Amino acid sequence: MPIQLPSIGLTAAALLTAALVALISTPVVRSLAFRVGAVDVPKDSRRMHTHPIPRMGGLAIFFGFILSVLIFQPLTPELRGTLLGAVIIVILGIFDDIFALPALPKFFVQIGAALVAVLHGNRIEFLSNPNIFSKEPFWELGWLSIPITVLWIVGITNAVNLIDGLDGLACGVSTISSMTLLVIALVMEEPDVAILMAALSGACIGFLPYNLNPARIFMGDTGSTFLGFILAVVSIQGLFKFYAIISFAVPFLMLGLPIFDTCFAILRRVSHGQSPMKPDRGHIHHRLIDMGFSQKQAVAVLYIISAILGLSAVVLTTIGVVRAMLFLMALCVAGSVAGKLYLDHNNGENSSASGGNRVAKPRQSRPMDSGTYFGEEDQSDK
Repeated sequence: MPIQLPSIGLTAAALLTAALVALISTPVVRSLAFRVGAVDVPKDSRRMHTHPIPRMGGLAIFFGFILSVLIFQPLTPELRGTLLGAVIIVILGIFDDIFALPALPKFFVQIGAALVAVLHGNRIEFLSNPNIFSKEPFWELGWLSIPITVLWIVGITNAVNLIDGLDGLACGVSTISSMTLLVIALVMEEPDVAILMAALSGACIGFLPYNLNPARIFMGDTGSTFLGFILAVVSIQGLFKFYAIISFAVPFLMLGLPIFDTCFAILRRVSHGQSPMKPDRGHIHHRLIDMGFSQKQAVAVLYIISAILGLSAVVLTTIGVVRAMLFLMALCVAGSVAGKLYLDHNNGENSSASGGNRVAKPRQSRPMDSGTYFGEEDQSDK
């Protein structure tokens, strides 16, 4: 499908506006966070940083997003519900960053915010049938659309929150996911979705310079839950409404990293007889750190994985299912080979550094229940 030039122009303007607003407002939000006490103070050995770092940086992302959307997007009932739900999520995040609220009340408020979006028309009304041999190309959900949509929104909101464990990780992954949906929306001629994703990716880009390691401000739950909420709701508008196989596969590719990490965390905790909400140290970024990667290297690896999944989602919408699967497999093989070469190179350097015939000591892995966290996750119960 041809991409319309006016849509590209509006999309670029929305992205630049959001980025500029987030870039300018982040220092202001940083000062505000110090004043209201939304600060992560390194009180114990769990912290990687040595000085107080403010949280609540997601407020700058919210400012950039909402101002850009209000300028470039007309208010429809669906968008009004999305923004109202987002405001609820942001207010909840601000209180959580200041007072560290318990998990259960936050969960109920997130359900309320999701219901606000759903009752304004943001619903998954159809699901494509993954069985390509079935006579029914899609399933009409009926009344089930409400609980399924709420489950999707709350699930993705918390999935993005859970990967917020290293400086710049959740913000960068959300940028990649939003850019993926932006490209898909342009290809599928969905200008409203494109503008929303341009505003979100622009706001993330404007905040990233302050959030990359070493971070000067954390996005906190204000930012991570807001990003997850917007990605979840907009993916409903831009992907689930297609009566094709892509409406089933693309959202899971686009948000593959946070979805996998969350599902793996739940299974891991349940298998150990723990509550799914109990924090542990088994997230993907923890495992990369234990393998010997630095924070910057671990974040770069996860960026690459997210980008591979995003590219596969774009390919799936443009050249078909079979080619997209082959493309994904090829990228995974290439990534695996590159990762093995990198690890072999590091092991070789360690062996040389150990000298002579001495055997290099393996890297010590921290115990899974040690309670040690990194970067932004230090202050949370993830």
